Amino acid sequence: QVQLLESGGGTVQAGGSVRLSCVGSGRTFSDAAVAWFRLSPGKEREFLAQITRYGGKPYYRGSAKGRFTISRDNAKSTVYLQMNELKPEDTATYYCAAATTLPGADYPNEYDYWGPGTQVIVSS
Repeated sequence: QVQLLESGGGTVQAGGSVRLSCVGSGRTFSDAAVAWFRLSPGKEREFLAQITRYGGKPYYRGSAKGRFTISRDNAKSTVYLQMNELKPEDTATYYCAAATTLPGADYPNEYDYWGPGTQVIVSS
């Protein structure tokens, strides 16, 4: 059993940075692959980044490449998403998800647990 809670969202100016946190309350959190997704009104869920359970290997796709960095601190049961050079198009609700039985990758259906999300608004 894994419970997730995101934090760190808010309003930031374009070009700025923000660091999101995802805290897992379950002891199995360190054994799970954790990913960040985002969702905006009128758009489909977008995969951003994943960090694996073994070795903490990062995996990025699309908009996350070059600007976002995912990391984890298993001692704190926390996964972070550092977002730099923010653009108005980055405005969305950001979710973290954990996969405990499947690789996960960029497939939402392979993740077992999801947090409630945290909203990021980037002003122009």
